[in-house]
Amino acid sequence: MKPNNETNAAHAAEIRIGVFYGLGCYLAWGVIPIYFKAVKAVPPLEVLAHRVIWSVVFLAALLQIKRGWPAIRVAISSRRTMLALIASTLLIACNWYTFIWAVGHDQVVQASLGYYINPLVSVVLGFAFLRERMRKLQWVAVAIAACAVVYLTIRIGKPPAISLILAMTFGLYGLLRKVAAVGALPGLAIETTMLAPIAVGFLVWRSHTGQLVFLNGSTGIDCLLAAGGIVTAVPLLWFANAARRLRLSTIGIMQYIAPTMQLVLGALIYSEPTGRHHWITFAAIWGALLIYTLDALSARRNAAR
Repeated sequence: MKPNNETNAAHAAEIRIGVFYGLGCYLAWGVIPIYFKAVKAVPPLEVLAHRVIWSVVFLAALLQIKRGWPAIRVAISSRRTMLALIASTLLIACNWYTFIWAVGHDQVVQASLGYYINPLVSVVLGFAFLRERMRKLQWVAVAIAACAVVYLTIRIGKPPAISLILAMTFGLYGLLRKVAAVGALPGLAIETTMLAPIAVGFLVWRSHTGQLVFLNGSTGIDCLLAAGGIVTAVPLLWFANAARRLRLSTIGIMQYIAPTMQLVLGALIYSEPTGRHHWITFAAIWGALLIYTLDALSARRNAAR
């Protein structure tokens, strides 16, 4: 086999691996509201603190098994990498808290809207920062989604804050994790470790004031909170692995798997109120995603000729 054929085969294999990682993370995020509904009685900030702390424990064990500590030292020694990880840490913490709050306050439908918007945010970020070229139909798709958000804002009398925060924070997080010179596991370990002192301090304060739920309630809730490390870390590791192997725009296409599952949970399983304006907005964004996806598939077929 010629060297260039070997390179193409290796590149294709990496893309396939990236697709499997992407499917795994988005399917997991699609059903994650079930987990947060189960810990709904726990205040969102305490849930977030447990996500951080147990993620650190889980990731430290993985690093030990995979002998990943040298990668941590390399990342820490790079000022540029650490600046990117500090920014991504702030973004993912904001994203986590917003989503936990949304599920606990019966806003799964609005959360799902945020993750419908996110793919198109990823497309624009890829264009703005990574010089990923956008074709005319991609601009049309982004414009339709933007009009849908404006329409919903007018109908409900205020911007869909939860949706916009989730879309922007996760879109920017994906961008930073794509350009940061650090692997999925060490990067996430550094992010959660930076948050850990704040999380521990918060839980100590809640214990001191007699408000801590952990170890003061049911054993089932305690186990669920401790499982927050796996629930948090595994999909994010899969996402980071996918982001490093795939174009940001490809990640954007796959993104709509999770919000579709979340929408079904919110509207049909949890019976959250959804008016006609919600469905018009969703229909417009589905249309935008369809236009974008068909355009991307067409471009790939043309490139393969």
